[in-house]
Amino acid sequence: MSAPPVINVCEVTRTYQLGDIEVHALRGVSLLVQRGDYVAIMGSSGSGKSTLMNIIGCLDAPTTGRYAIDGQDVRDLDADDQSDLRNRKIGFVFQSFNLIPRATALANVELPLAYAGLGRAERRRRASDALTAVGMADRVGHVPSELSGGQQQRVAVARAIVTNPSLILADEPTGNLDSRSTDDVLDIFDELHQQGRTIVLITHEDPVAAVAERIVRLDDGLIVSDHRQLTEDAA
Repeated sequence: MSAPPVINVCEVTRTYQLGDIEVHALRGVSLLVQRGDYVAIMGSSGSGKSTLMNIIGCLDAPTTGRYAIDGQDVRDLDADDQSDLRNRKIGFVFQSFNLIPRATALANVELPLAYAGLGRAERRRRASDALTAVGMADRVGHVPSELSGGQQQRVAVARAIVTNPSLILADEPTGNLDSRSTDDVLDIFDELHQQGRTIVLITHEDPVAAVAERIVRLDDGLIVSDHRQLTEDAA
């Protein structure tokens, strides 16, 4: 039996009530992402891409429709189970890094493993391996204020992959970086993709989306295009 899609969004709507006004953020979105896919989700402000990201990340729930990750229907889970699923199945990378200011790079990367109940020695080993994988082996003892923006985002990527999640969900991960650091972080995502990781990248920047193998565009709560890009290997 083949593995289920990592992401299966089926006819999802999301409606918010703002006073007397109903805001239809998503209007019946369906999206399949298979294991090993590298997808960029694009759209202007108000297009629904952030709402879709929050649903994919189990940070919000659909008004109607269903969403399953790795075959697990999120509707079947209570709040605690959803939190556990997020920690096990999804590695988040945020624009603002979201590192603990007074914790070292190693301690920041260990954090998801602590939530998962792993012992100290195993946490340290896996966190060290993850930092080595993103080129930060010589910065394990540094706190975020001692690191550049690009280095902080590398630590954030290490934290995202340390649990070996089914999905890496990156929200505008280069938004606070200069061009060189942007290239470095995108190179890391490319390496992770080559290793078979499933990556969903939320971005409004065409050059960032261009690194993905598939681009999904939203407008007014609907998917208006979904296409695979021609890679150099296939050209």
